[in-house]
Amino acid sequence: MNEHMNGLIRQDFLKEADFDQVTDEKVATVERKLNCELGSVSATGRRSRYFVAGYRQNAAPPVVLRLLLEFGRGFLCCMPLLAGVVQAGHAVHWSYLGEEGPESWGHLSPDYHVCADGRDQSPVNIEGAIEAEMPPLEFNYHKGGSAVLNNGHTIQVSYLAGSTLAVNGREFELKQFHFHAPSENHIEGKGYPMEMHLVHADKEGNLAVVAVMITEGRENETLTEIWRQMPEQAGGKKDLQKRISVKGLLPASKDYYRFNGSLTTPPCTEGVRWYVMKQPLTVSVEQVRKFRHIMHHHNNRPVQPVYARPLLK
Repeated sequence: MNEHMNGLIRQDFLKEADFDQVTDEKVATVERKLNCELGSVSATGRRSRYFVAGYRQNAAPPVVLRLLLEFGRGFLCCMPLLAGVVQAGHAVHWSYLGEEGPESWGHLSPDYHVCADGRDQSPVNIEGAIEAEMPPLEFNYHKGGSAVLNNGHTIQVSYLAGSTLAVNGREFELKQFHFHAPSENHIEGKGYPMEMHLVHADKEGNLAVVAVMITEGRENETLTEIWRQMPEQAGGKKDLQKRISVKGLLPASKDYYRFNGSLTTPPCTEGVRWYVMKQPLTVSVEQVRKFRHIMHHHNNRPVQPVYARPLLK
């Protein structure tokens, strides 16, 4: 399994959920789903039960991850079922504040060392970008926003399969989108009140993130629908009453900046393609305020050194 697939697995297992504790009831639910969905694949089914056994013996997260990585690409179908259990019980806690804040992420766990040692980290301040021939971003998004999650670090909307981003003949499927306040990336030294990240993955697990800066002005109707249903408590998740399309959160202009970077939260996996839209999205002051109120604190990583990376426009 290549490094990008490793990064995708780590993203799903170490970033997506953040519950207070794991329970036998949760594990039993996972066991039932695994037995149901993987019963026809005996080898994978047996290995999935190794995972549950690892939980029951309080296996450390690196051990669990090594078992999962060993199973190969076919095991990815189980990841949404297992992510909550792995994170609930064992993930190293990180934060945006205090001793577990961004300056310390690289030292909280060996799995997070890239946060401190990486040379292609995100976010960045985009300045002095080089003029280049940029292929168009082809958005093929449907009404796939199905659920909204408060994982304690952000508000995230899960997206159903079938919506894609195509760039230069390469296709990435939209997995989820989420928000940061204030913005993580800066443009010519300027930060914004908020930023949205649309997270995509191709069939090999390579990640692509489309970032949209958010400025204050007119209310956005799509965001209103999401905010109306977002959970106030960390760990809360709600199915959206009707599916939404993220098209309502895209700017009219599709011009963008391009650079190679990383996830902006632990484990800070590198090899992520970043596309930062030049035109910001406008939302109301009240919509920004509501997000910050739910989060209780800022949830942005500071900009990271660019080093020798080219920034394109």
